[in-house]
Amino acid sequence: MKNLRLAATLVLACAAGLACAQSYPVKPIRLVVPFPPGGGNDTVARAIAQEASPALGQPIVVDNRPGAGGIVGAQEAARAAPDGYTLFLGGVGSHAVNPNVHPKLPYDAVKDFAPITLVASAPSVLVVHPSVPARDIAEFAAYARANPGKLNYASNGNGSSSHMAAVLYETNAGVKMTHIPYKGVGPALTDLMSGRIELMFNSIVAILPHIQAGKLRALAVTSKNRSSLLPDVPTIAESGWPEYEAGSWYGILAPAGTPPAVIDRLHAEIVKSLKSAEVGKRLAGEGAEIIGSTPQEFAAHIKAELGRMREAVRAGGIKLE
Repeated sequence: MKNLRLAATLVLACAAGLACAQSYPVKPIRLVVPFPPGGGNDTVARAIAQEASPALGQPIVVDNRPGAGGIVGAQEAARAAPDGYTLFLGGVGSHAVNPNVHPKLPYDAVKDFAPITLVASAPSVLVVHPSVPARDIAEFAAYARANPGKLNYASNGNGSSSHMAAVLYETNAGVKMTHIPYKGVGPALTDLMSGRIELMFNSIVAILPHIQAGKLRALAVTSKNRSSLLPDVPTIAESGWPEYEAGSWYGILAPAGTPPAVIDRLHAEIVKSLKSAEVGKRLAGEGAEIIGSTPQEFAAHIKAELGRMREAVRAGGIKLE
């Protein structure tokens, strides 16, 4: 009798899950982006929203919730109902750096989210002011070692992906430089091009026009493979530091507890959208390489990135209150 009741319960649960999968979604889906409109995160989110909405039969509405380096948006999404109607565009900041630099983070990057898919990754580029006497990354490493602490590098702020890219480079190359944090890429670029600082790691898209104009010199990109936007610029990995890799990545997550059937539906439609020519074109414009992983692969990626950034944070002595 007990076994019969258990079987009946399982049948009902499966039926409910099937009904959920068949009827979902019945209203608009909110995609929380933890940064302002106009940046790379926003571009990725809107490209996916536009392409996946028709297949889902409901609009995906991008909801920009900037603040505190992505913490505001991540907390908002983590606390939302796990019903498939709130999604989150996470990244290296929200799910790898912030958990390692903020001792009182109001969300758990692993326990509070259900990964859906790792959407894409985007490398940064190491650029120097023309006054720096290094024509390639090997010469730069030698120059930096000969002048410990004398080279100033800009970042978009403490704990930002541009900051972490530089810290990882210092650790891999055995060099010591001085960090100058800025409130965004705009002010940092202004000082870099004026020669007030010597170098920075940052988005290829943001820096490419200044490289093309000869105002900055590109030495290396931070991904394992060369970027299609800078095909003649080598990677740091191929230049003697094979373990080095840095940059941004984008992934779609839901609040923990979202039904598996809903996760499966979202995964199928989002990955399908990533294969479209329009999404490919828009993400390529951001220097991004499309991935489209499984939820399990994305979960493993987050855990690996958490560990990698933990080591970088320790090496760099980074701590934010």
